[in-house]
Amino acid sequence: MIQVTRKDQKESTENLLRRFNRKVQQSGVISAAKQNQFFEKPMSKRDRREKAIIRKARKADKMKKIKLGIR
Repeated sequence: MIQVTRKDQKESTENLLRRFNRKVQQSGVISAAKQNQFFEKPMSKRDRREKAIIRKARKADKMKKIKLGIR
């Protein structure tokens, strides 16, 4: 559990919220929750990496075509 306490009595609630949000973001709690939101079939690391490489290449190709005005 992430805990954030006031530095002093004069610290604003906005500042406190900002520090809390930053700590939550850095800890990776939200990304882990989003990742576990839906069941994902077990897949080997190798397959996952290969699919990520293919996605990255497709995206780069698509962006290149958009910049050239082909699409």
